Amino acid sequence: MEKKEVCALIEKIGIIPSIRSASAEDAHFAAEAVMRGGIPIVEITMTVPGAINVISHLAKFHPQLLVGAGTVMNAETAKQCVGAGARFLTSSGFRPAIVEFAAKEDIAVLPGALTPTEIVTAWEAGGDLVKVFPCSQVGGDGYIKALKTSLPEIPLVAAGGVNQLTAADFILSGACAIGVGSELIPPEALERRQSQRIQELALRFTEFVKQARDKIAAGKKRASRRKSADIAECEAQ
Repeated sequence: MEKKEVCALIEKIGIIPSIRSASAEDAHFAAEAVMRGGIPIVEITMTVPGAINVISHLAKFHPQLLVGAGTVMNAETAKQCVGAGARFLTSSGFRPAIVEFAAKEDIAVLPGALTPTEIVTAWEAGGDLVKVFPCSQVGGDGYIKALKTSLPEIPLVAAGGVNQLTAADFILSGACAIGVGSELIPPEALERRQSQRIQELALRFTEFVKQARDKIAAGKKRASRRKSADIAECEAQ
């Protein structure tokens, strides 16, 4: 899958499940449960023991799944992740070397940033999407809305503290996607091997995104109709 297709799929689905688990086995279980719940994307963070092997296994045996690497801290780790089959890279902060590496390898990269200056810097350096992290701690969806007002051209992924109550609000505020961790993949669900629970949560988050986007589309239609009515009224005068 080409970089452009990877970014398009992330924006289409609107959810990046971030897997942080205590073991490789838990990570495999989580990825398969999320996939069965209808989300064909997972981000395996480098905090997972044997994370690169997990990426390799998922990329090889689940070709329909878009596998990314998360919490990547340096270019060497990025290289290993891409070699294992990762199709996108994310980091908690802006790491120029990772963005440069991704550009050379034609791999999608989502650098982390928080302030407007950091976001612009990450975008201008070559970030395909910019992950705003941790957005819930600095104003939540209101912060995303303020950023999109002044930086409408930059696609933002809201991450850090996104839950069932706030997921739709982040999309309504302008985020092109949300990054979700334990609220989608609860540690106790992994511990108890509750695949159905994770699948249900995946379906819920998918519906939150859909409802928010439907609401945005409806609002645009109303605005378009009002504009057409105003133009017709002006022409009639």
